[in-house]
This record gives sequence, structure tokens and C-alpha cells, in this order.
Amino acid sequence: MSTIVPTPGTRHRVRITDVAFGGDGIARLEDGRVLFTPFVALGEEVEVEIASVKKNFALGRLVSVLTASADRVEPRCRYFGDCGGCRYQHLRYEAQLTLKETQLAATLRRIGQAELGEVPVKPIIASPQPFEYRNRITVHLKDGAVGFHAAGGHRLVEINRCEIAAPAVNALLFELATTRRRRREDGHRTLRADRTHRFFHQANDTAAALMLEHVSMLAGAAGGALVDAYCGAGWFIKALRARFTQCIGIEWDTYAIEHARNGAEANERYLEGDVALLLPQALAATGSAETTVILDPPAEGLAHAVTDAVVDARPSRVIYVSCHPATLARDLARLKTGGYRIDSVTPIDMFPQTAEIEAVALLTR
Repeated sequence: MSTIVPTPGTRHRVRITDVAFGGDGIARLEDGRVLFTPFVALGEEVEVEIASVKKNFALGRLVSVLTASADRVEPRCRYFGDCGGCRYQHLRYEAQLTLKETQLAATLRRIGQAELGEVPVKPIIASPQPFEYRNRITVHLKDGAVGFHAAGGHRLVEINRCEIAAPAVNALLFELATTRRRRREDGHRTLRADRTHRFFHQANDTAAALMLEHVSMLAGAAGGALVDAYCGAGWFIKALRARFTQCIGIEWDTYAIEHARNGAEANERYLEGDVALLLPQALAATGSAETTVILDPPAEGLAHAVTDAVVDARPSRVIYVSCHPATLARDLARLKTGGYRIDSVTPIDMFPQTAEIEAVALLTR
């Protein structure tokens, strides 16, 4: 069955020694190359067919599980493995949590390297709902079909139900999928449980509530000022404003800023525009000694100008909400070099069954 030289189409029996961020299991081939294969579990012996071979690694497709992990379960979704959304439905939820906690710590060590040292990674905060939690999904429409892109490609997997979507979202999906095809146009469509939310908000309401509780705990005692960069519709500020004498939010999305300004109290102010340009102004207005900064950037993390603004202004406390471990590691290293101590990093499972990892870090001067 196995060959010494891996070529596309050949099959190999391997043992999975790790699972990388993103969901691919890691094994070693006979010639020393690293093999990446999805939908496997740590410690399993599996038969894999080589899909492609690069200079130092190869990509594989799972053929069969020869020795199954005790953490392996039957996926709930019939599209799992074909649809590109979920990566871990074949694992018990408790195993998913352990895996994500380990992956976050490993990413911080690998990318932060010497600058970060030992980062205190706290136990992961689980989602109260492992399934049926997403309050919105974006589906693609092509040639009358509705679905998600296939794993690793752009082929459309036609669906009429998503197991991680909330019931209200699935009702919209079923309605769309069963509508007469001639009435649909190619493109994509976002299905929302709450159609009034046209700005960014967390997709998992119950896990988001736990995140807000955690950020509130990290924000410390009353007093001082709060600057919320990437504030969206002011979610953090609305929850914390009673604790601070002054709150400033920064956001580029006009609709979100309008929503944030509605019902704003006397100590709230919202600036519309680029965080890199407006953050120095906001920090200068608050003074640095008793200022808490919340950074909640998109997946690409912080621009150098943003980290420079924080380091130059020297706010006493920084709470970094991250949706990508690699950019989190890079930015924490920059902030630590600029004079901050990393007190804690806490993973939060905002997206069960998927490979995504959210985390909240606390830094102090």
C-alpha cells in the first residue's frame, strides 16, 4: 500500500502527531516530508492519499481511519467534509476546546519567539451552544443553487440546512433554498436572525455574552477613561460606560457609528474614520495614566501606526480582542517590546466545530 516516494495518488499509512491551527493533522512521510491532512484526530493511524507534493511538505486526503481516536464522533452535519465551513465536527466538543487552547499557546510560542517568552494562556471559555449558535451566515448562489464553497476550493456545495446556524437563520436558508430557482441571481447573500443589524456584531450571541463578561472583568475598577478602537456600534462602551469618566470609540463604518451615537450618554463620544489616524488624537484627549484601551481589530491585526500610537501614549491597560492567533502573537510581541507586560491570554470558543480561535489578552505597563 505504502511507497517510499510520495507522489499524487499514492497511499500511505501514517500516524497523526499533531493538529495545526486551521484543522490539518500533521504526520511525517517516509522521505521526511511533513504531511497535512484534514478531518483526522491526534494519535490516529490513518490511510491517506497524496493530493499534492511540495518541496518540504505534502497535502493529503483521508481515505480511512485505521485506529480511531477516542475523541472521534459521528459528524452531525451530512455535508461535513465536503462543505468548507466546519473542520472539527468529527471530534467531541471537549476535545475541540483542548485542541484550540493548545493551538493558541503553540502559535504564541512559534510566532512571538523570544519576544514573548512564556505567555500565561488561561483555560478556554467554551461556547454554551456547540451547535445552532450562528446568528448569521453568508451563502453563495450560482446557477440557481444555494450553498457554501467546498473545502479547499470554489465548487459550490448545495445545502438547505447548516448545523451551526441558529434556527431562525436556518428557516431563512430553507426558504431561500426552496424558492423557485429562476427568481435567484448569482452572487452571495447574508442571512441574519436580526435583520436590523447591518453593521458588524459577534456571530455567537451566547459566547459573546461570556466575552463581554470577561472583558468587563479585565477592565478593572471604576475611574479613568476608556478608548475603544474598532468599536463598531459601541458594544463594549455601552456595557462599560458607567465605570469610566470618559469613553471614546473609533470606527470607520458610518452605519455603526450612527447606531453607537444613538442613545449615547454624556461621557460617550464616537469618532468616525481610520483607527491609525484617530487613535493618537483619542489618547491625547484622555491622558494616559488611567486610560484603558480596547483593541478589537479584524483578522489582519494592528497596523504599525496603531501599535506605535499605543506605545507612545502609554495607556495603563490594554485589552486586545483577537480573531486570529498569528496576528495576535505578532502584535503582542510589538507591544511587549514597547514596554507592556502580558498578564493573560484567554481563548474563547466563538465558533465551535470550526477551526477559528478568538482570544482576549490583557496587557499592563
